[in-house]
Amino acid sequence: MDHSHDESIAAIYDSSATTYDAGRDEFDLTEVLRDFRAKLPASGNLLDLGCGAGRPVALEFASSGWQVTGVDRSRAMLDLAGKFVPGIQVIHADMRSVRFPDQSFDAIVAIYALFHVPWTDHPALFANMRAWLRPGGTALFTYATRAYTGHDRFNGTKEFMGRELFYSHTTPEDLFVQLDAAGLDVVDAQDRTIAGETFLWVTVRPRST
Repeated sequence: MDHSHDESIAAIYDSSATTYDAGRDEFDLTEVLRDFRAKLPASGNLLDLGCGAGRPVALEFASSGWQVTGVDRSRAMLDLAGKFVPGIQVIHADMRSVRFPDQSFDAIVAIYALFHVPWTDHPALFANMRAWLRPGGTALFTYATRAYTGHDRFNGTKEFMGRELFYSHTTPEDLFVQLDAAGLDVVDAQDRTIAGETFLWVTVRPRST
């Protein structure tokens, strides 16, 4: 499998980290985070996959007493997260290769990140999420669809901050099959348009056994 896009993604975010973070205020996640926090305990352990500079998601959780672990492929982004988010544990790794003990987290997020991973690799990642979540835990991720790429299934690049950045997704129907096979039940799935970009926002929980 060609992994050249992996290096290009990290390089683009490394070179654009400060510019990207400066533009985050355009993406108002207030409603998203309010809805997600309503499904969670007051405090716990959060895993932020593709955490970037840590704002606003990791910062909001850390500021309200959560223990936050952030994973990202961009060292420059993690450097910013270390400055912005009090107490965050940062891990420089691909979200597909990082490992944690089972039932380590009360919540997992992958905001504007999962679609940079080939969709054929998503089932293994969903299985990991299922294993890492504690009973009653909840995960939230952003998923690209035709509304963003113009295609039912997509493996290619789109322009981002003047660079060609890799994106990947299958159909929502295929996504739900993947989640079901991983033992994750869909709690909520809705299109949200934020800063002019429409993505599918999906909340899942481990299936009770």
